[in-house]
Amino acid sequence: MDYFIIAVTTLAGLYFHGWLYVRIKRWMDRDLALSLAGDDEHKRVFMLQRLDSARAQKVKRKELAAWLERAAAEYRAG
Repeated sequence: MDYFIIAVTTLAGLYFHGWLYVRIKRWMDRDLALSLAGDDEHKRVFMLQRLDSARAQKVKRKELAAWLERAAAEYRAG
């Protein structure tokens, strides 16, 4: 019974840490997109849409900052 309790708590802890890691990555990506948008409410919506688009296109994490900066520049140009 002791081994079962240890296994269950270990698996629950690993799952929680994995879930927390994913949530923090998403929060950081969202914060990056919103920081590039500044105070303009329309640009904030646009940048969040671009972030969703980047996720759909599976843009790698290393390339995400540059990708979002290009999207922010497109907003200014458009």
